[in-house]
Amino acid sequence: MEMALHELFTKKTGMIVYFAHPYSSWERSTNENTNRLIRRFFPKGKDFNKISKEQLKTIQNKLNNRPRKVLNYKTPAEALDLEHQ
Repeated sequence: MEMALHELFTKKTGMIVYFAHPYSSWERSTNENTNRLIRRFFPKGKDFNKISKEQLKTIQNKLNNRPRKVLNYKTPAEALDLEHQ
């Protein structure tokens, strides 16, 4: 489960973990924006069991190589590469 060990994470890093309130999409803007981008490829109600791994990989690559204003118009892939230099 995602963030199931958040207390251990906080102890080890000293960083406090915050959780969004239920039904408060404005508290999860990056998540909501990513969902909107994914919906361009897969409309709501799409059966994900019928989507191949290759299709998912193609869309993943498109999204990871799409410039983002929040990243000063770098792509997520470029931003990640800069973090690992």
